[in-house]
Parts: sequence; C-alpha cells; structure tokens
Amino acid sequence: MILPIIAYGDPVLRKVGSDIDKDYPNLPELISNMWETMYNASGVGLAAPQIGLPIRLFLVDTTPFSDDEDLTLEEQKQLDGFKKVFINAKIEEETGSEWAFNEGCLSIPDIREDVNRKDTITISYLDENFKQHSKTYDGLLARVIQHEYDHIEGILFTDKLSTLKKRLLKGRLANISKGKINVEYRMRFPSLKKGR
Repeated sequence: MILPIIAYGDPVLRKVGSDIDKDYPNLPELISNMWETMYNASGVGLAAPQIGLPIRLFLVDTTPFSDDEDLTLEEQKQLDGFKKVFINAKIEEETGSEWAFNEGCLSIPDIREDVNRKDTITISYLDENFKQHSKTYDGLLARVIQHEYDHIEGILFTDKLSTLKKRLLKGRLANISKGKINVEYRMRFPSLKKGR
C-alpha cells in the first residue's frame, strides 16, 4: 500500500526515533508498504519518520544511481542492486574527507542543495530478520545511508546548509509545509491537518 509521505514542517520529522523489536506490530507489512511508497515516489531511500512513525527504521535501494555515467565502473557496481533494510541503526564512525553532493528529500520536494558529508561510515544495524550486522560503506552508498540515518535522528538535509542558504530557502520550505507545491506522489502536509 502506498502511504503518504510527511512534508517538511511536521514535528514527527524532528523526533529521534525509538528502537523497535521483532514484535513491532505488522513489521513485514510496514516494510513492504515503505518499499512500495519509496518506489512510487522515485526515491532511493525512505525512513519511517517520513511516513509518520518515529521509529529507527529506514530502507535504501541505490540501484537507480548505478547508471550514472559520471561514476566509475566500480562505483556503479557497488550501487547496482544495493537494497537493504536498516533497523535500530547506529553509525559507529564517520571518517575520510568531507565532500559535497547535491541532495534532495521526498519530504522536501523541489529543493536540492549541495551537502557536505564524510566519505566513509561504519554502521551497525539489524536487517528485516533481526540479524545483526556491522558494515563499512563509502562514497555515494555511505551518503544515501547517512541521509536516511539523519531522519531517524530527527535531522533533515536542510539543517546542514549555511545560515544564508537556510534564509534563502525559508519561504519555499514554508510553502511545502502548507502544501503549496505540485508533487507527483501522495503527501501529508502539516499545515493542512484536519480541524485547521
């Protein structure tokens, strides 16, 4: 089932997610709905807060990035078919040089900005079968994971922009939270909640 994606301005996007256990209600169905929602919106990652749940769950499928001609063959291979569920994730370490990449977010449609992030991360997490993993990722893979991880920490990519950039985007961000935007997928806007 395709779920509405929560727009910028909703308090759920600012909550630090809670850990979950394997008895979390309807977890397989929730994960399946999140994949369907993400693909419907042409995303490469989706975190539970973006569908209104303040829990430590996100998923990533970087396959769409794998046909980018600016990437090396090795990078394309790394991204192709990388599809994972991350539960109760914890970034243990971020290393390497910071580098800029143009990021966007399904909760903040039509805004893309260069964001600086460290090149390499080590992350521990549970998969959808609650098997424990600890992995190191770098490059674009690390960036996508960092972006989604930020969501379960209550952080948005716009938080990482300069004060000037934030000021310049203020009006556009306010319009997104009011639903004054054309978007190709289902969204829920905080300023349009029932009863207001």
